[in-house]
Amino acid sequence: MCSTETLSHQDRATLLATARASIQHGLRHGQALAVDPNQYPATLRPQRATFVTLELAGQLRGCMGALAAYQPLVRDVAAHGYAAAFDDPRFPEVTAVEFPRLEVYISVLSPSQPLPFGSEEDLLAQLRPGQDGLILQFHHHRATFLPAVWESLPDPYVFLAQLKRKAGLPLDFWSPELRVERYTSEYFGDADVANVSA
Repeated sequence: MCSTETLSHQDRATLLATARASIQHGLRHGQALAVDPNQYPATLRPQRATFVTLELAGQLRGCMGALAAYQPLVRDVAAHGYAAAFDDPRFPEVTAVEFPRLEVYISVLSPSQPLPFGSEEDLLAQLRPGQDGLILQFHHHRATFLPAVWESLPDPYVFLAQLKRKAGLPLDFWSPELRVERYTSEYFGDADVANVSA
């Protein structure tokens, strides 16, 4: 599976600044920052799917995104930066006190591709730890883990079991009707661009 074109350090810095500006705009105005893609470099205007993840003191504070591209990259980041701060149902809304201490991470996703397999063992053997994001679906049950999740769940068996759990299925669930897609992502955060001037 091919990786998508790598963004420049300046592009990464711009996207991180946009996510942060959208959160700040949300704190002040209760809505995401309105972004005109034409005011940004051409590399930030193609339609791309992203997730924005927020951490506070090393702990997850919000994560929202989309698995399929439907709007320009820079606008997607602004929308999901706001959503991660204010719309993640697992957390209360980010406060102005928390805002300066937030760590922002962005995942820019490749298009997903179906992963054919004949058994759970076959599926596990095909997984690429640290590289694959997975979308698991069984009837109305659906969940995804971004490639960054491998950092905390490095064992493929545990990774898959916890993804089932996230989808509302038993850890040992198996069915021939289970469907899995995989994708890759370009993942970066504030620390990656700390030495790049905006």
